[in-house]
Amino acid sequence: MSLPFIAAELLPTFERSGLRALQLAGRSLLPIVQGGMGVGVSAKRLAGTVASLGGIGTLSSVDLRRHHADLMARTEGLNAGEEAKRLINEANLEALDREIAAAKALAQGRGLVALNVMRAVSEYAVQVRRALEAGIDAVVVGAGLPLDLPDLAQDHPKALLIPILSDARGVQLIVKKWERKKRLPDAIVIEHPRLAGGHLGAARIADLNDGRFDFERVLPECQDFFRRAGLEREIPLIVAGGIRSFEDIERLQGLGAAGVQLGTPFAVTTEGDADEAFKRVLAEAREEDMVEFTSVAGLPARAVGTPWLRAYMKIEHKLQAVAHVKSRCTKAFDCLAQCGLRDGLKDWGQFCIDNQLAAALRGDVKKGLFFRGAGSLPFGEQIRSVRELMERLMTRAELAALPA
Repeated sequence: MSLPFIAAELLPTFERSGLRALQLAGRSLLPIVQGGMGVGVSAKRLAGTVASLGGIGTLSSVDLRRHHADLMARTEGLNAGEEAKRLINEANLEALDREIAAAKALAQGRGLVALNVMRAVSEYAVQVRRALEAGIDAVVVGAGLPLDLPDLAQDHPKALLIPILSDARGVQLIVKKWERKKRLPDAIVIEHPRLAGGHLGAARIADLNDGRFDFERVLPECQDFFRRAGLEREIPLIVAGGIRSFEDIERLQGLGAAGVQLGTPFAVTTEGDADEAFKRVLAEAREEDMVEFTSVAGLPARAVGTPWLRAYMKIEHKLQAVAHVKSRCTKAFDCLAQCGLRDGLKDWGQFCIDNQLAAALRGDVKKGLFFRGAGSLPFGEQIRSVRELMERLMTRAELAALPA
Protein backbone atom coordinates (compact mmCIF):
# COMPACT_ATOMS: atom_id res chain seq x y z
CA MET A 1 0.00 0.00 0.00
CA SER A 2 1.32 3.45 -0.93
CA LEU A 3 0.70 5.90 1.89
CA PRO A 4 3.25 8.68 1.36
CA PHE A 5 2.08 10.81 4.30
CA ILE A 6 2.74 8.07 6.85
CA ALA A 7 6.29 7.26 7.97
CA ALA A 8 7.63 4.09 6.34
CA GLU A 9 8.65 2.62 9.69
CA LEU A 10 5.03 2.71 10.94
CA LEU A 11 3.35 1.46 7.77
CA PRO A 12 3.63 -2.28 8.54
CA THR A 13 2.14 -1.79 12.01
CA PHE A 14 -0.70 0.32 10.64
CA GLU A 15 -1.49 -2.12 7.83
CA ARG A 16 -1.62 -5.04 10.28
CA SER A 17 -3.89 -3.12 12.63
CA GLY A 18 -6.93 -3.11 10.38
CA LEU A 19 -7.70 0.45 11.47
CA ARG A 20 -9.01 2.90 8.88
CA ALA A 21 -6.81 5.79 7.78
CA LEU A 22 -7.99 9.30 8.60
CA GLN A 23 -8.79 11.08 5.33
CA LEU A 24 -8.08 14.82 5.50
CA ALA A 25 -6.79 17.40 3.02
CA GLY A 26 -6.46 14.71 0.36
CA ARG A 27 -4.12 12.75 2.62
CA SER A 28 -4.43 9.30 4.16
CA LEU A 29 -3.13 9.67 7.71
CA LEU A 30 -2.82 7.60 10.83
CA PRO A 31 -6.14 7.97 12.71
CA ILE A 32 -4.26 9.50 15.67
CA VAL A 33 -4.37 13.17 16.60
CA GLN A 34 -2.20 14.66 19.33
CA GLY A 35 -4.26 17.19 21.26
CA GLY A 36 -3.08 20.74 21.85
CA MET A 37 -1.86 21.35 25.41
CA GLY A 38 -0.84 24.71 26.88
CA VAL A 39 1.01 26.46 28.28
CA GLY A 40 3.81 25.15 26.08
CA VAL A 41 3.24 21.43 26.72
CA SER A 42 2.70 20.72 23.03
CA ALA A 43 5.14 22.82 21.04
CA LYS A 44 7.33 22.26 18.00
CA ARG A 45 9.15 19.12 19.11
CA LEU A 46 6.05 17.11 20.05
CA ALA A 47 3.78 18.36 17.26
CA GLY A 48 6.48 18.01 14.62
CA THR A 49 7.38 14.48 15.69
CA VAL A 50 3.75 13.29 15.64
CA ALA A 51 3.26 14.76 12.17
CA SER A 52 6.54 13.25 10.91
CA LEU A 53 5.18 9.80 11.69
CA GLY A 54 1.92 10.38 9.83
CA GLY A 55 -0.47 11.66 12.48
CA ILE A 56 -1.73 15.14 13.28
CA GLY A 57 0.59 17.03 15.62
CA THR A 58 -0.90 20.02 17.40
CA LEU A 59 0.76 23.13 18.78
CA SER A 60 -0.98 25.07 21.54
CA SER A 61 -1.04 28.81 20.84
CA VAL A 62 -0.93 30.06 24.44
CA ASP A 63 2.19 31.95 25.58
CA LEU A 64 4.64 30.16 23.29
CA ARG A 65 7.38 32.72 24.02
CA ARG A 66 8.18 30.58 27.08
CA HIS A 67 10.07 28.23 24.76
CA HIS A 68 12.30 31.04 23.45
CA ALA A 69 14.90 32.49 25.80
CA ASP A 70 15.45 35.62 23.72
CA LEU A 71 11.73 36.43 23.68
CA MET A 72 11.46 35.86 27.42
CA ALA A 73 14.45 38.15 27.96
CA ARG A 74 12.88 40.78 25.70
CA THR A 75 9.67 40.78 27.76
CA GLU A 76 11.22 40.32 31.20
CA GLY A 77 9.87 42.73 33.82
CA LEU A 78 6.91 43.88 31.74
CA ASN A 79 3.77 44.17 33.83
CA ALA A 80 0.35 45.72 33.26
CA GLY A 81 -0.36 48.43 30.71
CA GLU A 82 -1.09 48.69 27.01
CA GLU A 83 2.55 48.95 25.97
CA ALA A 84 3.48 45.84 27.98
CA LYS A 85 0.53 44.01 26.49
CA ARG A 86 1.55 44.99 22.96
CA LEU A 87 5.17 43.93 23.41
CA ILE A 88 4.32 40.58 24.99
CA ASN A 89 1.68 39.81 22.36
CA GLU A 90 4.21 40.62 19.64
CA ALA A 91 6.71 38.24 21.26
CA ASN A 92 4.11 35.48 21.37
CA LEU A 93 3.22 35.97 17.72
CA GLU A 94 6.90 35.79 16.79
CA ALA A 95 7.14 32.59 18.85
CA LEU A 96 4.11 31.25 16.99
CA ASP A 97 5.84 31.85 13.64
CA ARG A 98 8.96 30.06 14.85
CA GLU A 99 7.07 27.10 16.31
CA ILE A 100 5.01 26.54 13.16
CA ALA A 101 8.08 26.70 10.91
CA ALA A 102 10.07 24.34 13.14
CA ALA A 103 7.23 21.82 13.51
CA LYS A 104 6.62 21.74 9.76
CA ALA A 105 10.33 21.30 9.08
CA LEU A 106 10.42 18.37 11.50
CA ALA A 107 7.31 16.86 9.86
CA GLN A 108 9.11 16.68 6.48
CA GLY A 109 5.85 16.90 4.54
CA ARG A 110 4.22 14.00 6.34
CA GLY A 111 1.13 14.07 8.53
CA LEU A 112 -0.36 17.48 9.33
CA VAL A 113 0.63 20.26 11.73
CA ALA A 114 -2.28 21.95 13.51
CA LEU A 115 -2.64 24.82 15.95
CA ASN A 116 -5.05 24.70 18.89
CA VAL A 117 -6.45 28.11 19.81
CA MET A 118 -8.84 28.66 22.71
CA ARG A 119 -11.86 30.72 21.65
CA ALA A 120 -11.81 32.14 25.18
CA VAL A 121 -8.46 33.94 24.85
CA SER A 122 -8.45 37.63 24.03
CA GLU A 123 -5.94 37.22 21.16
CA TYR A 124 -7.89 34.40 19.52
CA ALA A 125 -8.56 36.14 16.20
CA VAL A 126 -5.04 37.55 15.95
CA GLN A 127 -3.49 34.15 16.61
CA VAL A 128 -5.72 32.41 14.07
CA ARG A 129 -4.85 34.91 11.34
CA ARG A 130 -1.11 34.80 12.14
CA ALA A 131 -1.06 30.99 12.07
CA LEU A 132 -2.85 30.90 8.73
CA GLU A 133 -0.38 33.42 7.29
CA ALA A 134 2.46 31.25 8.62
CA GLY A 135 1.15 28.25 6.68
CA ILE A 136 -0.41 26.12 9.42
CA ASP A 137 -2.17 23.05 8.01
CA ALA A 138 -5.15 23.15 10.37
CA VAL A 139 -6.68 25.39 13.03
CA VAL A 140 -8.42 23.62 15.92
CA VAL A 141 -10.62 25.72 18.23
CA GLY A 142 -12.18 24.79 21.57
CA ALA A 143 -13.19 26.51 24.83
CA GLY A 144 -16.07 28.28 23.12
CA LEU A 145 -18.05 28.22 19.88
CA PRO A 146 -15.91 29.47 16.97
CA LEU A 147 -18.81 30.85 14.94
CA ASP A 148 -16.49 33.36 13.26
CA LEU A 149 -13.69 30.96 12.26
CA PRO A 150 -14.77 30.77 8.58
CA ASP A 151 -14.62 34.58 8.40
CA LEU A 152 -11.13 34.66 9.89
CA ALA A 153 -9.95 32.02 7.40
CA GLN A 154 -11.73 33.27 4.28
CA ASP A 155 -8.42 34.04 2.54
CA HIS A 156 -7.07 30.56 3.32
CA PRO A 157 -9.46 28.06 1.71
CA LYS A 158 -6.97 25.17 1.88
CA ALA A 159 -6.38 25.39 5.63
CA LEU A 160 -8.43 22.89 7.63
CA LEU A 161 -10.88 24.31 10.17
CA ILE A 162 -11.70 21.98 13.06
CA PRO A 163 -13.95 22.98 15.99
CA ILE A 164 -13.96 21.08 19.28
CA LEU A 165 -17.46 20.29 20.57
CA SER A 166 -18.95 17.87 23.07
CA ASP A 167 -22.49 17.01 22.00
CA ALA A 168 -24.67 16.69 18.90
CA ARG A 169 -26.50 19.93 19.67
CA GLY A 170 -23.26 21.91 19.43
CA VAL A 171 -22.35 20.12 16.19
CA GLN A 172 -25.69 21.02 14.63
CA LEU A 173 -25.31 24.66 15.64
CA ILE A 174 -21.81 25.02 14.20
CA VAL A 175 -22.64 23.24 10.95
CA LYS A 176 -25.78 25.32 10.34
CA LYS A 177 -24.00 28.60 11.14
CA TRP A 178 -20.97 27.75 9.01
CA GLU A 179 -23.12 26.59 6.08
CA ARG A 180 -24.45 30.13 5.81
CA LYS A 181 -20.86 31.25 5.41
CA LYS A 182 -20.36 28.70 2.60
CA ARG A 183 -17.86 26.62 4.55
CA LEU A 184 -18.21 23.35 6.44
CA PRO A 185 -15.88 22.11 9.17
CA ASP A 186 -13.16 19.92 7.66
CA ALA A 187 -13.47 17.69 10.73
CA ILE A 188 -14.99 17.99 14.20
CA VAL A 189 -13.40 16.88 17.46
CA ILE A 190 -15.97 15.36 19.84
CA GLU A 191 -14.47 15.73 23.31
CA HIS A 192 -16.02 13.96 26.31
CA PRO A 193 -16.01 16.40 29.25
CA ARG A 194 -15.77 13.68 31.89
CA LEU A 195 -12.80 11.95 30.26
CA ALA A 196 -10.65 14.73 28.82
CA GLY A 197 -8.18 16.88 30.73
CA GLY A 198 -7.98 20.66 30.90
CA HIS A 199 -10.95 22.92 30.19
CA LEU A 200 -14.03 20.85 29.54
CA GLY A 201 -17.04 21.32 27.28
CA ALA A 202 -19.78 21.37 29.88
CA ALA A 203 -21.48 24.31 31.57
CA ARG A 204 -21.09 22.95 35.11
CA ILE A 205 -19.22 20.23 36.96
CA ALA A 206 -22.58 18.59 37.69
CA ASP A 207 -23.07 18.10 33.92
CA LEU A 208 -19.92 16.05 33.35
CA ASN A 209 -21.77 12.72 33.67
CA ASP A 210 -24.64 13.72 31.38
CA GLY A 211 -25.38 10.93 28.91
CA ARG A 212 -25.56 13.34 25.99
CA PHE A 213 -21.74 13.40 25.98
CA ASP A 214 -21.27 9.62 25.65
CA PHE A 215 -19.60 8.65 22.37
CA GLU A 216 -22.14 5.86 21.88
CA ARG A 217 -24.81 8.55 21.73
CA VAL A 218 -23.02 11.53 20.17
CA LEU A 219 -21.58 9.75 17.13
CA PRO A 220 -24.88 8.24 15.87
CA GLU A 221 -26.72 11.50 16.59
CA CYS A 222 -24.18 13.49 14.57
CA GLN A 223 -24.22 11.04 11.68
CA ASP A 224 -28.01 11.08 11.64
CA PHE A 225 -27.94 14.88 11.52
CA PHE A 226 -25.42 14.85 8.65
CA ARG A 227 -27.70 12.54 6.65
CA ARG A 228 -30.82 14.61 7.32
CA ALA A 229 -29.01 17.85 6.53
CA GLY A 230 -27.96 16.52 3.11
CA LEU A 231 -24.44 17.85 3.47
CA GLU A 232 -22.31 18.01 0.35
CA ARG A 233 -19.69 15.81 2.01
CA GLU A 234 -19.21 13.75 5.14
CA ILE A 235 -17.56 15.55 8.05
CA PRO A 236 -14.99 13.30 9.81
CA LEU A 237 -15.55 12.98 13.56
CA ILE A 238 -12.49 12.72 15.79
CA VAL A 239 -13.26 11.61 19.34
CA ALA A 240 -11.26 12.73 22.38
CA GLY A 241 -11.14 11.85 26.06
CA GLY A 242 -9.84 8.80 27.92
CA ILE A 243 -8.59 6.96 24.82
CA ARG A 244 -5.65 4.81 25.80
CA SER A 245 -5.44 1.67 23.61
CA PHE A 246 -5.85 0.01 20.24
CA GLU A 247 -9.08 -1.51 21.51
CA ASP A 248 -10.43 1.96 22.29
CA ILE A 249 -9.64 3.15 18.75
CA GLU A 250 -11.09 0.02 17.14
CA ARG A 251 -14.32 0.35 19.16
CA LEU A 252 -14.72 4.03 18.35
CA GLN A 253 -14.07 3.54 14.65
CA GLY A 254 -16.74 0.85 14.83
CA LEU A 255 -19.12 3.52 16.10
CA GLY A 256 -18.28 5.72 13.14
CA ALA A 257 -15.36 7.82 14.36
CA ALA A 258 -12.79 8.69 11.71
CA GLY A 259 -9.99 9.07 14.25
CA VAL A 260 -9.11 9.74 17.87
CA GLN A 261 -7.38 12.53 19.77
CA LEU A 262 -5.14 11.98 22.79
CA GLY A 263 -3.42 14.49 25.02
CA THR A 264 -1.95 13.09 28.22
CA PRO A 265 -0.23 10.02 26.64
CA PHE A 266 1.62 12.36 24.26
CA ALA A 267 2.44 14.87 27.00
CA VAL A 268 4.55 12.27 28.82
CA THR A 269 6.56 11.11 25.80
CA THR A 270 10.27 11.82 25.53
CA GLU A 271 9.48 14.40 22.84
CA GLY A 272 6.91 16.18 24.99
CA ASP A 273 7.91 19.84 25.32
CA ALA A 274 7.35 20.19 29.10
CA ASP A 275 9.88 19.59 31.86
CA GLU A 276 10.64 16.01 32.90
CA ALA A 277 9.13 16.65 36.34
CA PHE A 278 5.90 17.62 34.60
CA LYS A 279 5.86 14.26 32.82
CA ARG A 280 6.46 12.41 36.06
CA VAL A 281 3.48 14.09 37.73
CA LEU A 282 1.13 13.04 34.91
CA ALA A 283 2.58 9.55 34.54
CA GLU A 284 2.41 8.75 38.24
CA ALA A 285 -1.04 10.23 38.94
CA ARG A 286 -3.91 7.87 39.73
CA GLU A 287 -7.62 8.36 39.17
CA GLU A 288 -8.10 9.05 42.86
CA ASP A 289 -5.61 11.91 42.54
CA MET A 290 -7.82 13.78 40.06
CA VAL A 291 -9.69 16.94 41.01
CA GLU A 292 -12.60 18.52 39.15
CA PHE A 293 -13.03 22.25 39.67
CA THR A 294 -14.25 25.43 38.00
CA SER A 295 -11.48 27.20 36.11
CA VAL A 296 -10.93 30.94 35.84
CA ALA A 297 -12.52 30.65 32.38
CA GLY A 298 -15.78 29.60 34.02
CA LEU A 299 -15.52 26.08 32.59
CA PRO A 300 -15.23 22.81 34.47
CA ALA A 301 -11.64 21.54 34.48
CA ARG A 302 -9.84 18.34 35.40
CA ALA A 303 -6.32 18.19 36.83
CA VAL A 304 -3.99 16.34 39.18
CA GLY A 305 -4.59 17.19 42.83
CA THR A 306 -1.19 18.74 43.49
CA PRO A 307 -0.43 20.57 46.76
CA TRP A 308 -1.31 23.91 45.19
CA LEU A 309 -4.64 22.73 43.73
CA ARG A 310 -5.78 21.00 46.93
CA ALA A 311 -4.84 24.06 48.99
CA TYR A 312 -6.72 26.28 46.56
CA MET A 313 -9.83 24.09 46.71
CA LYS A 314 -9.95 24.46 50.49
CA ILE A 315 -10.19 28.25 50.29
CA GLU A 316 -11.96 28.68 46.96
CA HIS A 317 -15.30 29.55 48.60
CA LYS A 318 -13.62 32.27 50.66
CA LEU A 319 -11.93 33.75 47.59
CA GLN A 320 -15.18 33.70 45.63
CA ALA A 321 -17.01 35.44 48.46
CA VAL A 322 -14.70 38.47 48.17
CA ALA A 323 -14.25 38.39 44.37
CA HIS A 324 -13.99 41.86 42.82
CA VAL A 325 -12.72 43.47 39.63
CA LYS A 326 -8.95 43.88 39.80
CA SER A 327 -7.68 47.34 38.89
CA ARG A 328 -4.28 45.88 38.05
CA CYS A 329 -3.52 42.56 36.37
CA THR A 330 -0.03 41.61 35.27
CA LYS A 331 -1.46 39.05 32.86
CA ALA A 332 -3.55 41.32 30.65
CA PHE A 333 -1.62 40.05 27.60
CA ASP A 334 -2.55 36.99 25.51
CA CYS A 335 -4.92 35.91 28.24
CA LEU A 336 -8.57 35.08 28.74
CA ALA A 337 -11.18 37.43 27.34
CA GLN A 338 -13.03 36.88 30.61
CA CYS A 339 -11.29 35.78 33.79
CA GLY A 340 -12.83 34.94 37.14
CA LEU A 341 -9.95 36.44 39.10
CA ARG A 342 -9.38 39.60 37.05
CA ASP A 343 -13.05 40.37 36.36
CA GLY A 344 -14.44 39.51 39.80
CA LEU A 345 -16.73 36.70 38.62
CA LYS A 346 -17.57 35.04 41.92
CA ASP A 347 -18.70 31.67 40.54
CA TRP A 348 -15.53 31.23 38.49
CA GLY A 349 -12.02 30.22 39.56
CA GLN A 350 -10.02 32.74 41.58
CA PHE A 351 -6.41 32.15 40.55
CA CYS A 352 -4.06 33.16 37.74
CA ILE A 353 -4.11 30.30 35.27
CA ASP A 354 -1.06 31.57 33.35
CA ASN A 355 1.05 31.52 36.52
CA GLN A 356 -0.05 28.01 37.48
CA LEU A 357 0.32 26.50 33.99
CA ALA A 358 3.72 28.13 33.52
CA ALA A 359 4.79 26.61 36.84
CA ALA A 360 3.64 23.19 35.60
CA LEU A 361 5.56 23.60 32.31
CA ARG A 362 8.82 24.07 34.21
CA GLY A 363 8.00 21.13 36.50
CA ASP A 364 7.15 23.01 39.70
CA VAL A 365 5.15 20.32 41.50
CA LYS A 366 4.25 22.54 44.45
CA LYS A 367 2.81 25.45 42.46
CA GLY A 368 1.81 23.98 39.11
CA LEU A 369 -1.59 23.16 37.64
CA PHE A 370 -1.28 19.82 35.83
CA PHE A 371 -4.22 19.05 33.54
CA ARG A 372 -4.71 15.32 32.89
CA GLY A 373 -7.27 13.13 31.15
CA ALA A 374 -8.91 10.05 32.62
CA GLY A 375 -7.48 6.53 32.57
CA SER A 376 -4.15 4.79 33.03
CA LEU A 377 -1.51 5.50 30.39
CA PRO A 378 -0.44 3.01 27.70
CA PHE A 379 3.02 2.52 29.28
CA GLY A 380 2.00 3.10 32.89
CA GLU A 381 4.57 5.31 34.60
CA GLN A 382 7.18 4.86 31.87
CA ILE A 383 8.27 7.77 29.68
CA ARG A 384 8.55 6.40 26.12
CA SER A 385 8.93 7.90 22.64
CA VAL A 386 6.17 9.16 20.37
CA ARG A 387 6.95 6.38 17.90
CA GLU A 388 6.58 3.72 20.59
CA LEU A 389 3.30 5.26 21.72
CA MET A 390 1.85 5.30 18.21
CA GLU A 391 2.97 1.72 17.62
CA ARG A 392 1.31 0.67 20.88
CA LEU A 393 -1.93 2.43 19.91
CA MET A 394 -2.01 0.46 16.67
CA THR A 395 -1.29 -2.91 18.30
CA ARG A 396 -3.75 -5.25 20.02
CA ALA A 397 -3.15 -5.77 23.72
CA GLU A 398 -2.30 -9.44 23.38
CA LEU A 399 0.27 -8.73 20.68
CA ALA A 400 1.76 -5.77 22.56
CA ALA A 401 2.34 -8.08 25.53
CA LEU A 402 4.48 -10.48 23.46
CA PRO A 403 8.27 -10.12 23.73
CA ALA A 404 9.89 -8.23 20.85
